[in-house]
Amino acid sequence: MKDMDEIVKLAMTTLLALTATTTLINAAHAESLDKMEKCYGIVKTAMNDCQTASQSCAGSATKDNQPDAFIFLPKGDCNRIVGGSLTPKKSSESK
Repeated sequence: MKDMDEIVKLAMTTLLALTATTTLINAAHAESLDKMEKCYGIVKTAMNDCQTASQSCAGSATKDNQPDAFIFLPKGDCNRIVGGSLTPKKSSESK
């Protein structure tokens, strides 16, 4: 019976440690996203970060410089890249 108590204590301690770690990781991730921006129109085929208007998941861009596909970049970098845009481009603007 004493061994079972030790196992339960260990499991509870582990759960609390994992919860605290997850909370810290989520906070750090949210903070880092505040320093990032979506940059449209510069993605290489299958290298986009998230879904597009025409595809449902990351890595699904079907062509280079797809107008509605984006990648996350540090704020300020997108405007320094030729073809980069902070808003999705229309298809006629893509090349």
